[in-house]
Amino acid sequence: MQVSIACTDHNLKRGNGEHSKQNATSPNVVNQARAKFRTVAIIARSFGSFTPRHISLKESTGKHTGMKYSGSQRFFLSLSAGTWVTFGGQISDEVAEQLMTMAYESGVNLFDTAEVYAGGRRSSLVITTKLYWGGKAETERGLSRKHIIEEIVRAMTYVINQGMAMYWGTSRWTAMEIMEAYSVARQFNLIPPVCEQAEYHLFQREKVEIQLPELYHKIGVGAMTWSPLACGIITGKYENGIPESSRASMKSYQWLKEKIVSEDGRKQQAKLKELNHITEKLGCTLPQLAVAWCLRNEGVSSVLLGTSNPEQLTENLGAIQVLPKMTSHIVSEIDHILANRPYTKKDYRS
Repeated sequence: MQVSIACTDHNLKRGNGEHSKQNATSPNVVNQARAKFRTVAIIARSFGSFTPRHISLKESTGKHTGMKYSGSQRFFLSLSAGTWVTFGGQISDEVAEQLMTMAYESGVNLFDTAEVYAGGRRSSLVITTKLYWGGKAETERGLSRKHIIEEIVRAMTYVINQGMAMYWGTSRWTAMEIMEAYSVARQFNLIPPVCEQAEYHLFQREKVEIQLPELYHKIGVGAMTWSPLACGIITGKYENGIPESSRASMKSYQWLKEKIVSEDGRKQQAKLKELNHITEKLGCTLPQLAVAWCLRNEGVSSVLLGTSNPEQLTENLGAIQVLPKMTSHIVSEIDHILANRPYTKKDYRS
């Protein structure tokens, strides 16, 4: 269970006390801190200081680029930039800054970070971060899920009321947990979550297409989806094996390599080949088709992109031009090839 917050750099303070003083001189701590907040520094250098004010979406750079923004006041974009693996790991600070500048100038106005990856503001940007990856400390045991969720809702309400964030959402929560958080907020006059971060791509569909739509229609919780290219699987670069410079070649991604070379992985690559005639028909690349396919879902407020070079970013942003071509006929063709569309009880009844 993780909590996501969309925050500003207003009222941010450095930690103090003996614990901070003791760790201040440790080289490892210093290096970790630099990595954690690298993205914040990049944004500060690129875009200047934060000035809190309310702006119209029409003021965004995206009005010149074709970027489509959500009509809801809670969400600001259709494509956003993720920093999970590439920032602080696969690419240098200079390339990261170049990518973020390109993304911003192309209309991307949300940058997703977390305290466990390389770090994360300005009035025309939305910076998200995440808290809590789970743990085994004594203080984390013994509480019921109901009490934990209530504490989270109260904490996030406090953070927002103190001006440290604008909204809060959830990451990898179940629909039941999100509904419980909403009920707690209603019961105690607190602030409910406005979005859920969920994995969503051509081969991972059930949660976003079956579980979350009910929340979207009932309480307005949107989906901020991640991994639209399934960790690079949908790019086609693994069609003939594992390239040396790919993510699957990294030691920490042995699980991805095993997934790609498995029988299911080979079947996925075969299905991707079948999609080539659709990409040729639409005049786009496979990654552009995959991202546009995610965007066509009405409950998806934003699709998080992860890129490691300017060429990838430019290609992925091209999905905006493909989105109008995602007709019901094209979507049906894709469903027929993938043969993995999840069905609701309503579908079975009809």
